[in-house]
Amino acid sequence: QVQLEESGGGLVEPGESLTLSCTTSGSAFSVNTLGWYRQAPGKERELVASITNEGTTNYAGSVTGRFTISRDTISRDDAKNKLWLRMNSLKPEDTAVYYCNAAVTGWNLGEYEYWGQGTQVTVSS
Repeated sequence: QVQLEESGGGLVEPGESLTLSCTTSGSAFSVNTLGWYRQAPGKERELVASITNEGTTNYAGSVTGRFTISRDTISRDDAKNKLWLRMNSLKPEDTAVYYCNAAVTGWNLGEYEYWGQGTQVTVSS
């Protein structure tokens, strides 16, 4: 079982920056790919960016060059990782609830997926 806690959302004006953070904790054999997803009103949830535990990143085309994902392993014993999403040059179309996501291998070697509760990002003048 792994818990995800996000922070850093808020209201900003177009062109400004914001950094989201997510902390994972709990118990697992390994925490693998971490990612940020977002869901705007009336739209489906979409992948924003992901990063493997080797550091390989993947970005949605709409955020490439503006957003940067990074991670740090704090402790393997309690599955504690930090995940960040630095968002620059924000646009109104970036407005959404942003969710942290973790792909985890359990102690039974099963594969599991966990989600954070979401944090609101609003870009408006």
